Amino acid sequence: MKSLLKTKMLKTKLFLRAAIATLFISSLVLTGCDEQKPATKSVYLLLDTSGTYTKELDKAQSIMNYLLATLNSGDSIAVARIDSGSFNEKDIIAKTTFDSRPSTTNNQKRVFKQKVDTFIANLEKGSFRTDITGGILQAADFVNETQAGEKYVLIFSDLEEDLQKGQIRDFPIDMQGIQVVALNVTKLRSDNVDPREFKNRLNHWQKRVEDGGGSWRVVNDLERLDRMFVAN
Repeated sequence: MKSLLKTKMLKTKLFLRAAIATLFISSLVLTGCDEQKPATKSVYLLLDTSGTYTKELDKAQSIMNYLLATLNSGDSIAVARIDSGSFNEKDIIAKTTFDSRPSTTNNQKRVFKQKVDTFIANLEKGSFRTDITGGILQAADFVNETQAGEKYVLIFSDLEEDLQKGQIRDFPIDMQGIQVVALNVTKLRSDNVDPREFKNRLNHWQKRVEDGGGSWRVVNDLERLDRMFVAN
């Protein structure tokens, strides 16, 4: 009788130990699920190089320097010009995804900055036309391919689209999950005649982006570049 009682007590102890171990492992798993890794960012900066807007490119260098200082290992970045028909890899000035090793990342940033600085320094003449839609399409493809948690398309432009004859750009743009930020949107001479034109340009692009499922905001104060990044 005593041996039977001991056996039952032993089984009970073993059961309790197993139950406690299971609960402990489960708590570790749940804790691990709650500790999510920071979302990686993918940023595509479009530079307007048309007409007199080329005089603004020194400000674009400040934006790029901010991005390089802010982005981390695993993040992706590309800088491209808005050309007459921006559907070609030749319009990409520099692109990279930062390595997990800090030393390699620092070298990538140095090379990236050098490429962009060289492009701006050697830019003799700007684009004759401004295919903003084409640039946005290319930018959306890039940030989507990186599969980053946060996707941004930055447009450094006055937002005046000037297309070649025969180009068709009046169609929906898929911007699902992409945050579009217009930077340094300067006013044109015609805006001084009719200030509504400036507002109409902003409203036009905001509608196109939001109709495509993206989000839109304008950051004209380059002293507040931290406003570019807003997690969804």
